[in-house]
Amino acid sequence: MRNRFTLLTSLTLLASGQVWAVDAQEPQGFLEDSTLTVLSRNFFLQNDYRTGHEQKNYKQEWAQGFIANLQSGFTSGDVGVGIDAHGFYGLKLDSGRGRSGTGLLPLDTQGRAEDEYSSAGAALKLKYSRTTLKFGEMEVQTPVFDTADKRLQPEYASGFFLDSQEVTGVRLVAGHFTAFKNQDASTAHGDFQGYGATTHNARISLAGLELSDDGPLGGSLYASQLSDTWRQYYGNLHFAHPLSADSSVLLDSNLYRTLDTGNARSGPINNTAYSFSGKYRLGVQALTLAYQKIDGDTPFDFVGGDSTYLANSIKYADFNGAHEQSYQIRYDLDFTPLGVPGLTFMSRYVTGRQIDGTRAPQGGAYDPFDDSTDRYVPIQGRGGRHWERDINLKYVVQSGPAKHLSFDVSQVSHRANRAQAGDDIDRLYLVVEYPLDLLK
Repeated sequence: MRNRFTLLTSLTLLASGQVWAVDAQEPQGFLEDSTLTVLSRNFFLQNDYRTGHEQKNYKQEWAQGFIANLQSGFTSGDVGVGIDAHGFYGLKLDSGRGRSGTGLLPLDTQGRAEDEYSSAGAALKLKYSRTTLKFGEMEVQTPVFDTADKRLQPEYASGFFLDSQEVTGVRLVAGHFTAFKNQDASTAHGDFQGYGATTHNARISLAGLELSDDGPLGGSLYASQLSDTWRQYYGNLHFAHPLSADSSVLLDSNLYRTLDTGNARSGPINNTAYSFSGKYRLGVQALTLAYQKIDGDTPFDFVGGDSTYLANSIKYADFNGAHEQSYQIRYDLDFTPLGVPGLTFMSRYVTGRQIDGTRAPQGGAYDPFDDSTDRYVPIQGRGGRHWERDINLKYVVQSGPAKHLSFDVSQVSHRANRAQAGDDIDRLYLVVEYPLDLLK
């Protein structure tokens, strides 16, 4: 265990040493703009299933992780060269064969959580004017492909990503990715998994345009293609406007259009998903209302843990079933003016209904053939409905030696009928994070 941790630390220091060596030859920004951070993340996750789930009604694990991120500046010249590197080490603090499988830790062949795991990766980056090209392993944030950071280790994708902001208020992006590293994995694979889609040896390509300026109106357009599975298009339009010195309104709309392509590995897909939300802030409080609709015989599917920007995709459920309609109400409170700076509270409730998965194309990923029953079995039935309630309390230390130390407590409850096919579950998250800036 110590040897692996020492190796990970050595790799991080070695990368830092390479930065210093290059900077000695190119002293115009490569080191000056470099940062090295280490995030300590202590994660406790408890899943209490109220219905049977893979013969485990209870899962509980506790783990400690360290996430190191090195971001260099760029060398001088018309085309600047830099490197972004990351390293991760995860350590099991508590688990057991009967309680494993929360997604915090990888499992061995016997279903037991590994005692430890680690990973590392890097991306070369080139910069010309206000355009940057990255190639290697990285985190990605777009509405059509977005790696998540919801467990001990962030997800990563391998490929290239182009980000250009040559025109003020206009951002152009493009990317192509051939491998994906899950949150509980040490290595990346060419597997992109969704709700029904499981595409091996695949690749995903994307391109997007974002418009934003100092005005109240903004929006974006994106397109992506998951090889031999689907083509997906996305549009966003939002409006933000202050009403007074201590009040404001935010209106947001999102639209996805998904169509099968190529060999259609997940079967025929013709799906439209959209959401509308409105947020009203008054002083330290905010109220959000949202509506979401899935129009299609298959669920709205995606790959990458955060690759849906629909309003009702929340902590546990995404409310993305075939033909599903869902409604949300959310309340936020900031305790800073009340004498507790750094303390925030959030509670929300989402209910979804009218799910009907029985019209999904037979033989596809959403209505597969079951050899044991000799018939097609859709992943969701008719008349599906469910609800989720989230409660979150977070505190961030504002000053002193422990500045930026955070404590995050979340409780999630989800209930569903058989046609929705989800779990009845109560989930508890306890997350303590402390970031260290080693080079800035």
